[in-house]
Amino acid sequence: MNIGTMIKRLQDIMRQDAGVNGDAQRIEQIVWMLFLKLYDAKESEWEILEDNYKSIIPEEYRWRNWAPDNKDGKAITGDEMATFIIQLFATLKDLEVDENTDVRGKLVKEVFTDLNNYMKDGVLIRQVVNVLNEMDLTDFKVRHAFNEIYETILKDLQSAGKSGEFYTPRAVTDFVVKMVDPKVGELIADFACGTGGFLVSALNHMKEEVSNTTGNEKLQKSFYGVEKKSLPYLLCTTNMLLHDINEPQIIRGNSLEKNVRDYEANDKFDVILMNPPYGGTEKKSIQQNFPTELRDSETADLFMVEILYRLKENGRVGIVLPDGFLFGQDNTKVAIKQKLINECNLHTIIRLPGSIFAPYTGIATNLLFFDKTSATSDIWFYRMDLPKGYKAFSKTKPVELKHFDEVISWWNNRIEIKDEKKDESLTETWKSRKFSKEDIANMNYNLDQCSFPTKEEVILPPKETMNNFINKRESLEKELDQKLQEIMNIIGELE
Repeated sequence: MNIGTMIKRLQDIMRQDAGVNGDAQRIEQIVWMLFLKLYDAKESEWEILEDNYKSIIPEEYRWRNWAPDNKDGKAITGDEMATFIIQLFATLKDLEVDENTDVRGKLVKEVFTDLNNYMKDGVLIRQVVNVLNEMDLTDFKVRHAFNEIYETILKDLQSAGKSGEFYTPRAVTDFVVKMVDPKVGELIADFACGTGGFLVSALNHMKEEVSNTTGNEKLQKSFYGVEKKSLPYLLCTTNMLLHDINEPQIIRGNSLEKNVRDYEANDKFDVILMNPPYGGTEKKSIQQNFPTELRDSETADLFMVEILYRLKENGRVGIVLPDGFLFGQDNTKVAIKQKLINECNLHTIIRLPGSIFAPYTGIATNLLFFDKTSATSDIWFYRMDLPKGYKAFSKTKPVELKHFDEVISWWNNRIEIKDEKKDESLTETWKSRKFSKEDIANMNYNLDQCSFPTKEEVILPPKETMNNFINKRESLEKELDQKLQEIMNIIGELE
């Protein structure tokens, strides 16, 4: 099975259909079909294992009953296929579910609630279905081999404009998971899970511990995700099914919609792994769910607060955050960082190369690692440099796990590392440095303490460059407004 050839065949067929516009729509089209095919393969297993298993999907709409082409001239195609797909979507969107419907059944309705079928040509739909049917997903080995194809689809999504926000490079998720080291029996969460990259990395990491049925049963119940957008929700649930999580606890919604003060013990987790959306804003009704001093419109800031309220005692966190959180000096950001440092042990911050998410964005990002074992004592800062010979990561030269080898070596043997100054006039910089809690407090909780001495050559599409500029400008304007308000308050007091 040649992965590249199969993906190219599917794309070439879809490009002929006038209803499909762009990579993101092609990917959504492929994946809803894949979901139904995979779900049908899983149902074949459930029918063997469970005496009374009954599919929530009406018989005529189950993949096995309409998708196969036996080359006898009876397979539906053309106008009949186009009409059938319209009926299929209407039926799955309108499935009846209640409190007695199991997770697997609810999943189908949830997946299709906001999905679209973009293809209009029934002949081309038949051709796509036939290509997908060349894979036997009832075969365990084939299904696991297909994981590689799925990863290719997710990487393609990274380049599909704004849709790239749902995908975190696998090397990043694998590295974070390796450092946090989740164990079987622990509960792992991602409150903005996108395509499920962190959850799958954690699953693969934990599988190494599983040696019996009991361990596998614990593994099945270890993962919890929330995703509010339909395409990444579909991608994530399909991803989890591919990795044999039969009842994926992936919730369609916005985890920021619940008041953080209402969370109880059973709402908390042992391990939280996240790359929350940043640059976005939340409406006033969402902000009301947070204490006044921690209330902000910036999405990433609110997710940080969410984590602090949902982390168990002795729990661990690995999170990707933009520079804006680290150096932000407005009252809310400072209050969040104070709460983080006083209630948790923020032990490590790793500055990532600016191009690590290329070509989607060049926004500077960092990895923060902390646990809820004690208050922070010291924070280690480390700068991950580009590999030798790289001017930047790119689509053709993406980040790989091996590029973190130097970081892992430092992690296990921490020392301060000063950059060599090539010019005495240059400001002193450090590759690695440790600061005490008191040092950070004296710097008004500025966590941006490991800058790059040189600028990367990151080339982004014009639209993304403008979006990054707008986000940066809005952040600076917000800080300026805060400072002006403080000055006005002082003037008012003097008068």
